[in-house]
Amino acid sequence: MDYVVEMLNIRKEFPGVVANDNITLQLKKGEIHALLGENGAGKSTLMNVLFGLYQPDKGEIRVNGEPVNITDPNVANDLGIGMVHQHFMLVEPFTVTQNIILGSEPTKFGKINLKKAEKEVQELSDRYGLRVDATAKISDISVGMQQRVEILKTLYRGAEVLIFDEPTAVLTPQEITELMEIMHALTAEGKSIILITHKLKEIMEISERCTVIRKGKGIDTLNVAETSVTELASLMVGRDVSFKIEKKPAEPKGTVLSIQNLSVKDKRKVDMVKGMDLEVRAGEIVGVAGVDGNGQSELVEAITGLQKSESGTVRLNNKDITNLSPRKVTESGIGHIPQDRHKYGLVLDFTVGENMVLQTYYQKPYSKYKTLNYKEIYQKAEELVDEYDIRTPSVYTKARALSGGNQQKAIIGREIDRSPDLLIAAQPTRGLDVGAIEFIHNRLIEERDKGRAILLISFELDEIMDLSDKIAVMFDGKNIAEVKPEETDENELGLLMAGSTKEKAGGQK
Repeated sequence: MDYVVEMLNIRKEFPGVVANDNITLQLKKGEIHALLGENGAGKSTLMNVLFGLYQPDKGEIRVNGEPVNITDPNVANDLGIGMVHQHFMLVEPFTVTQNIILGSEPTKFGKINLKKAEKEVQELSDRYGLRVDATAKISDISVGMQQRVEILKTLYRGAEVLIFDEPTAVLTPQEITELMEIMHALTAEGKSIILITHKLKEIMEISERCTVIRKGKGIDTLNVAETSVTELASLMVGRDVSFKIEKKPAEPKGTVLSIQNLSVKDKRKVDMVKGMDLEVRAGEIVGVAGVDGNGQSELVEAITGLQKSESGTVRLNNKDITNLSPRKVTESGIGHIPQDRHKYGLVLDFTVGENMVLQTYYQKPYSKYKTLNYKEIYQKAEELVDEYDIRTPSVYTKARALSGGNQQKAIIGREIDRSPDLLIAAQPTRGLDVGAIEFIHNRLIEERDKGRAILLISFELDEIMDLSDKIAVMFDGKNIAEVKPEETDENELGLLMAGSTKEKAGGQK
């Protein structure tokens, strides 16, 4: 069998951690090969070795049958290997074309020939159905479009092998479907793709083969057509995983969060929340369903004090908290799992321990006479690391060194541990594997059963349907319908999310 890429018995160690322990992965020409594993299993490390960001301690890499030494990403590019990173590497004030040619600019008489580059980029975009405007500024385009720019960047440099690192983690369902079409277009042209993911449904839908790694070790390579979601999940996690959420009917009590006629503008001064009404009671989970960009982010930012509202009121336990500062909102009894964990959830250059007390560091027992008590801080961190199974070398490790899923578990542990009256969970399982998702879902149900009010914002319709006791559909900045999950389905929800009225959507079930 001829392989375009072979990674044979790769070992990569970091101080105190064996990230890759004797892993073999072989990629056929024209295939989409999934690399599956839990958060922190070593998937990204293995691909960073292939892309030249890390050097292997042992093992061999072959490209088209020839042994190679990939010392840096430039060598990888020369060998036809490109990587679309989970966190995009783009310069926001630059245009699409300026980002794509950065580092390999075409010149004419010593000047950058931008017009020629724009023409080439537009041709590439059209050829693969990427539909990217070569002249648009990065800061003006959606997250999904930014990802397409990253794909174009690799194609512009002549990539024959493309590595996608968790490409669907930040995409809406519609963008995920479009990305899968793009991947099929790439392989139809003879490109080969390695897809790093832990979304099992996507693997079943798009991949031919799947290599599973667990805790740094290669477990198995399977033909996707001959396996199942259940088998992949148990190979990945090392135990049986339940996909069904067990929960008793909610027993809601008094109103905890009351939002009336709320209007919020975004950073560009565009109206995003337009006279929104919403209520969340103690002991219930209210899910907000909607296509990204319909005001969900601005709604959460207004409740949590990250953004001022223009008009309307936000009341918590009948107390007006409209436009209070984030600290005052937190002290009022709100916990916030933000959708952007890097921007609002963590200070990446602080340790895991310091991140665990970001809202409480100035209170006893973590502080006395304005001096931090590090013994108490790190003792608390140890407890949360154990309770939430946060995979970290130690509580003294910087947060940026953790995998995305473990960063998320750290935030969730910190927020739930404070026992807030209202817990806002915005995309709580974004970027998490099935084992971690199962754990987080169970914790949210537990908190509901303890009488907490939970506001869940998610683009995952399965998550909204499975967890919510009531679903509010947000379209164009308004709560246009409220439905019970047992009385609706994904088809009706999808129509409501697109702006259909309840009557029309109900008639088209």
